[in-house]
Amino acid sequence: MTGTSAGQTGLVVRIPEAEPAVGQWRERLDPVAREGVPAHVTVLFPFLPASAIDEGVLTALGEVFGRHRSFQAGFERCGRFPGLLYLAPEPDAPFRRLTEAVVERWPETPPYGGKYGDPVPHLTVAQRLDDAALLEKAEADITSRLPFTAQVSSVDLVAHDGTRWQHRRSFPLAP
Repeated sequence: MTGTSAGQTGLVVRIPEAEPAVGQWRERLDPVAREGVPAHVTVLFPFLPASAIDEGVLTALGEVFGRHRSFQAGFERCGRFPGLLYLAPEPDAPFRRLTEAVVERWPETPPYGGKYGDPVPHLTVAQRLDDAALLEKAEADITSRLPFTAQVSSVDLVAHDGTRWQHRRSFPLAP
């Protein structure tokens, strides 16, 4: 959710259980944390422009997510992409199914604009960082605070207002 502008939206699963392990690092090393985004696993970014989200879209999102059951995800390890440190959810298949369901309904919204072939569900801790020593330090500290489990029971629609990300709506998963 980097390089955002006013009117962009995303669909995310908040993971409040992650905050004790990653909160201080995200605040320091993840720009979107400073823009109001809590620890999360992205379901889809970017989604539709905020100006295109009306009651019909909100109703459809509720229907799409309501067909998926809530689930638990464990976070036991860190992973890396170039310049990025993340936590890997296990299992990741339920997150993938949520993404696939949204893209099936709105095929014009491929994950990350189609930039990556098969996006990997992850909880970003640090991004756009080329300081290997700092990444190592963060990873060692976070690893010492793992594992934890999160209950996933909803997906949130967030929108960027030009400065910060704002929560727009939560969509419950089936119990």
